[in-house]
Amino acid sequence: MFVSDCRREFYDLIVTQRVLLLVASDVDALCACKILQALFQCDHVQYTLVPVAGWQELETAFLEHKDQFKYFVLINCGANVDLLEILQPEEDTLFFVCDSHRPINVVNVYNDTQIKLLVKQDDDLDVPAYDDIFRDEEDEEEDSENESDGSEPSEKRRRFEEEVIERTMKRRQRREWEARRREILFDYEQYEYHGTSSAMVMFDLAWIMSKDLNDMLWWAIVGLTDQWVQDKITQMKYVTDIGILQRHVSRHNHRNEDEENSLSIDCMRIAFEYDLRLALYQHWSLYESLCNTSYTSASLKLWSVQGQKRLQEFLADMGLPLKQVKQKFNSMDMSLKENLREMIEESANKFGMRDLRVQTFSIHFGFKNKFSASDIVYATTSLMENIEKEGPETTNFIKALDSLSRGNLDKLHQGLDLAKKQLRAIQQTVASCICTNLVISQGPFLYCSLMEGTPDVKLFSKPVSLCLLSKYLLKSFVCSTKNKRCKLLPLVMAAPMDVEQGTVIMVGIPPETESSDKKNFFGRAFEKAAESTNSRTLHNHFELSIIELKTEDRSKFLDALISLLS
Repeated sequence: MFVSDCRREFYDLIVTQRVLLLVASDVDALCACKILQALFQCDHVQYTLVPVAGWQELETAFLEHKDQFKYFVLINCGANVDLLEILQPEEDTLFFVCDSHRPINVVNVYNDTQIKLLVKQDDDLDVPAYDDIFRDEEDEEEDSENESDGSEPSEKRRRFEEEVIERTMKRRQRREWEARRREILFDYEQYEYHGTSSAMVMFDLAWIMSKDLNDMLWWAIVGLTDQWVQDKITQMKYVTDIGILQRHVSRHNHRNEDEENSLSIDCMRIAFEYDLRLALYQHWSLYESLCNTSYTSASLKLWSVQGQKRLQEFLADMGLPLKQVKQKFNSMDMSLKENLREMIEESANKFGMRDLRVQTFSIHFGFKNKFSASDIVYATTSLMENIEKEGPETTNFIKALDSLSRGNLDKLHQGLDLAKKQLRAIQQTVASCICTNLVISQGPFLYCSLMEGTPDVKLFSKPVSLCLLSKYLLKSFVCSTKNKRCKLLPLVMAAPMDVEQGTVIMVGIPPETESSDKKNFFGRAFEKAAESTNSRTLHNHFELSIIELKTEDRSKFLDALISLLS
C-alpha cells in the first residue's frame, strides 16, 4: 500500500518502537540510511542496522531478527517482489519499503495491512487496477445443484441445461479474464527501471518534519548523483530532480556576504554549479581524468593510436601545456585553472563532445576540502566493492557508510584512491575488449565475456563494477563500430564469479540510444531463458538484470536467450 503521509503513516508509528533497518549495498541506499539514522538520533529511536547484498541475505536477516522486531524498514530492496511470499512473516509484522526499483510488485501495492510503500507520489507508476489482477473466488464454482424440488422431469431438464450453459459462460469469462490478467501483468512487469532516489524520499520526510540539515541535503544530492553516474535514470529525470534539490540548496546555503554575516571557513556549504563531466579531475591530473572518463574516452576513441593523436590535438587546441595537464590538478597554474572550464568546453564542442558540461553540486568545508557529488559516488562505490579482504563481510559496507560523514576524510580519500584504480581498470579492460574484438553480435544482442586470467577480472565479479564496465564498454563500442545495426543493440556481459564453484556473473544492459528511457528487459528474459533450459542460475541480486550462472550451463542459456529475443 502506498503511504500518502510519510510522517503520520511511517515516522510517527516507528518513533516509539525498536526498528530493524535492512539496507541494500548501493550508494543511494547508504545515503537514505544516513538521513534516517540522523532522524533516529534526533528522536532517540532504537534501531539495528543490517546490510543486505541480495535476496538470500535479506531472508537470512529477517529469519534471525523476526522474533525481536515487529517493524522493518527496507531501503532499496523488497519493492519488486512479493515480500510476503518470500519472507512468510507473522500477521503483526509491518514492512516499510523505500525502494527505487520499478515496477513495484502488485501484491505489495494492494496489501493494506503489512506492507507500506514509501514512494514519491508523482512518480509515473502505471500500476494495473485491482479488479484486473485480483478476483474474488466466492461464488465462482457455486452451482445451484441442490435445487431438487418435486417439479416435473421436463422442468428439471430445462433448468439443468440452463445451469450448464451458465457454468460454461462463467468458465469462458474466467479464462478470458485470466488471459487478460497475464497480458496486463506481462506489460507491467516486462521492463525494469528506477524511480526517484530513496535518499530524496527520506530527505522529503526530514523536510516535512522541519528536521532537514545541510548534511542530509548533501546525502540526498549524492543519492541522486549515484543514479545518474550508474545510468539508472534519464537525463530529463536527473535535471528535474536537480531543480528540486537546487531550491533546497538555496534555502540552506543562503547568506549575505558582508562583514557581520560571513561564515567561518570550517562551515559546510553546498553550491550548485555547471561542472565538467570528468571523473575525479579535481583529485587527479586532468590528463588521467580525460583518459579514464567514459564519455571523453569513447568520444575520442582513446584505445586507438588515432584516438591518442586526437587527445594531443584536443589539448593543443585548448593551449594547455602537457606539463601542466599531467600534474596534479591542485598544482596547476592558477591562471590556467581560472578559465579552464570555458577553455575545455569550447574545444570539446569542436571535437564533437557537446555534453561535457553537467549540472551538479559541490561541497566545501575547511580550506582545502572541495568535493563534487560524483567524487563522493565513485569513492563510496569503490569502498563498498573493495576486493581486498579486511575482516568480516560487512567491513566494506561500514567503511562506505562512514566515508559519507564529514568527520571521516581519511576514509573518503582512501575511497578516491580506490576509485582511480577502478576507473583505470575499467578503461584498460574496455580498450582490450575492443582491440581484441571480444564484443560479438549474437543477433538480438551484443555479447562479451571476460576470461579467467584477464587483468583486474576479480574486480568485475562485483555487480556495480561489472555494470559500470558494461555501460562504458557499450558506449565505446557504439562509438567504434561502423555497423549501424550493432549501434542499436543491448549488451550482455559475463565475468568469472567464483572459479572454485565454477560460476559466472552476468549482466544485461539496454541499448545506448539517444531516446533511451533506461528500461531494461533482461531481468524477465534471464528468468525465462533459465526456466526453459533448466540452467542452474541464482537470481540473488536486487537488480533483476544481474544473475549468477554455472559456467557449463552458459552456452545453452545463451542459446535460449537468443531464440527468446529473436
